[in-house]
Amino acid sequence: MNSQDSRAAALAPTLLHTAAELNALRRPAGARRVVVMTMGALHEGHATLIRTARSTAGPAGQVVVTVFVNPLQFGEAADLDRYPRTLDADLAVAAAAGADAVFAPSVDEVYPGGEPQVRITAGPMGERLEGAARPGHFDGMLTVVAKLLHLTRPDEALYGQKDAQQLALIRRMVRDLDFGVEIAGVPTVRDPDGLALSSRNRFLSTEERRTALALPRALFAARDRLAAQQALHERATATTASVSRVAGLAALGESRAAADTQAVALARPSGGPAAVRAAARLVLDDASREQPPLAVDYLALVDPADFTEIPDDRDHGEAILAVAARVGATRLIDNIPLTFGALT
Repeated sequence: MNSQDSRAAALAPTLLHTAAELNALRRPAGARRVVVMTMGALHEGHATLIRTARSTAGPAGQVVVTVFVNPLQFGEAADLDRYPRTLDADLAVAAAAGADAVFAPSVDEVYPGGEPQVRITAGPMGERLEGAARPGHFDGMLTVVAKLLHLTRPDEALYGQKDAQQLALIRRMVRDLDFGVEIAGVPTVRDPDGLALSSRNRFLSTEERRTALALPRALFAARDRLAAQQALHERATATTASVSRVAGLAALGESRAAADTQAVALARPSGGPAAVRAAARLVLDDASREQPPLAVDYLALVDPADFTEIPDDRDHGEAILAVAARVGATRLIDNIPLTFGALT
């Protein structure tokens, strides 16, 4: 073994397959353990999560990556069978990103008695959007996350913002059931063309990927529309000056100018969620006429606390604009956080 191979071996994370091996993993005294949960097929988005975990844990801390394709999250056996398994490549990604250990258990190890009879229920939030499109998906997700949190016993667990509804449900479960672990979200990682990184992207043909780019374009169009509306409101705020300005113009007989000035001064802070949705919908509608076409499952502007739709009269607060669509046989999701009532 040459020096380069020796260095690579030294950096390789410890590979664990059983709960007993995980329990035996020495935890540095007084150091933080940070966990990143994945279903494998690791890409740069996962690598970003692991690097963030490494930074959060610090040089003395411990980063554990889990790799487990959870059958409870798949509605059809064909989808489960189709999901890529690339453990050797995953180990290389985890090593390069700074993981100390990779826990890659078998299905029998995680569910030794077969499918669990007792499961976590996602509740009403788990029945919306992705939950409506994939019944039972979030129950299966929360069940395995709960098990893996108990098995790994981290101080903190990191999840990607790309799966925003999943992240919100995990936060709610941890809070409602007193898990005693910190949950942190990491911003979505995108390819240079804007497409959010996903293991499913590998299934897209060149033509399908071109159509799929409508998802980020729609989200960015909505973000830009909101920014433009809020910039207008900033100018309006500066103009309010101008009750006196309105009165002065009116006194000079400039009634049209006075009316225009007053309209700007009274402009709504965000212009309304309906305009934000419309900007995104316009891009998606165009993509539905492409070849191959984009088939939209949903476009929703939701409250990040419970994923209920934002009303059209909302003029302040946080929101998530989420979209799901199919191109060919591949289903993709994406989202972007928005803030109403402040420049973005």
